[in-house]
Amino acid sequence: MIKPNVYLAGGMGSGWQDDIIKKFEGKFNFFNPRDHHLDAPEEYTNWDLFFVSKCDILFGYMEKDNPSGFGLTLEIGYAKALDKTIILTDARSTIDEVFSKRFNIVRESATVIYQDLESSLKFLERFSAYSI
Repeated sequence: MIKPNVYLAGGMGSGWQDDIIKKFEGKFNFFNPRDHHLDAPEEYTNWDLFFVSKCDILFGYMEKDNPSGFGLTLEIGYAKALDKTIILTDARSTIDEVFSKRFNIVRESATVIYQDLESSLKFLERFSAYSI
């Protein structure tokens, strides 16, 4: 069985990526931008876009306290252009009306959108039952 490749897009501060990798250990191949340890924008942008192109599923998480979401926006736009499956958790728009209006274009690019992480994870889990 071939495990789906999942790119984890979103904030880098809280460590949510590690929790997901642990929860789904052995069910997916994860591309985690927290692992590249690159500081130069030209380097981490190239790394990120390379692995977005290699993923089957982009799992995006816009946390409530993500200061901008610029990287997530780029990654989702690129994944959309490549016709990837995009699972988006948008927790910030529920508490920030101005942000929500500006983030509409990103939400419209997602395959599915949830407001809470648990619902997004339940949907992602359904992809682990089948090989690609």
